[in-house]
Amino acid sequence: MSEVLKGIRVIELGTMITAPLAGVMLADLGADVIKVERPDGGDPFRSFRGGLYSPHFVAFNRNKRSVVIDLQGKEGKSALGELLAGADVLIENYRPGVLQRLGFGPEHLRERFPRLICCSISGFGESGPYAARPAYDAVACALSGISSLMVDPDQPGASGPTIADNVTGMYAAYGILGALYEREKTGVGRRIEVSMLEAAIAFIPDSFANHTQLKMESRPRTRVANSQSFAFRCADGKLLALHLSSPEKFWQSLLVAIECPHLADDARFNSRDGRVRNYLQLEQELAPVFARKDRMHWMERLEKGDVPYAPIQTVPEVLDDPQVRHLGTFYDVTHPTEGLVVGINRPVLIDGSRDIARRPPPTLGEHTAQILDRS
Repeated sequence: MSEVLKGIRVIELGTMITAPLAGVMLADLGADVIKVERPDGGDPFRSFRGGLYSPHFVAFNRNKRSVVIDLQGKEGKSALGELLAGADVLIENYRPGVLQRLGFGPEHLRERFPRLICCSISGFGESGPYAARPAYDAVACALSGISSLMVDPDQPGASGPTIADNVTGMYAAYGILGALYEREKTGVGRRIEVSMLEAAIAFIPDSFANHTQLKMESRPRTRVANSQSFAFRCADGKLLALHLSSPEKFWQSLLVAIECPHLADDARFNSRDGRVRNYLQLEQELAPVFARKDRMHWMERLEKGDVPYAPIQTVPEVLDDPQVRHLGTFYDVTHPTEGLVVGINRPVLIDGSRDIARRPPPTLGEHTAQILDRS
């Protein structure tokens, strides 16, 4: 077993993604994460596909226990206080000021629970002109500059997975782990604050470094040009990705694999700087080459030449990929009332293992009696 956080109790006052993701990361390391939910439906993610056990909720709440508490009433506040008295970490992603109004502001928590590590996640920070605004992933991505690197200004449209939400949860878990380590030496907890805006900015440091050092404006295709990344459609309609990066050997090996030696003498492409400057022209030269043969043909050629490539797989294809199956990335677990749930193992191995006592995501209030009876 690799439950390196076994014995650590986390109270999660979290909904949607940011706080629940931080909680699930700690749970995947063996922490006992107790998700406190409101009586009228709990985490709003529960009902995203109808019912109270949606795939959205399942994705971010494995290995947790759920307790229902009405924090608006005196009894509920007392119950939360009892839980916090036996906890190591509190994670919350309410809007700034909400926890204060409930009677659990920073000063109260520090005075009453000096060992407690309190992690507060917000959209834009605890203060400032945007502090009271609602924040979701698209908002943070837009404000942080991430969207400017993905959205075509001539044909704008939102697409892709959540980014700001996810990295915020990860940075929150990172801060919590640092505070837990320090508390082993000092015996005193810390207050951790993470905003979606700053987490999203921190996630794209190269774009800001390019601007501040070289006055380079980053656009949606700037990074792929610099990294020499491509996506092509093959003769069978299937998609293929390449990432040549900076080593010259990958460029040379590509030319051999696709049997286009003439491109090596093309003045536009005979240096890496030239290939970066003329990225769109190079893409136009390569696209019809890959369109002539099926994807498997090119995969075999690229594999033989040690060119960095991969098929662009759909989600179902990833589940069935031989390397993914070899790694044991996914696992099955059965909830006693909700049935089979497919989980994703934490991507971190400790001493070659990531084995923990896996629990399926809880139903609403599933562990209320069990937890409150023990508190």
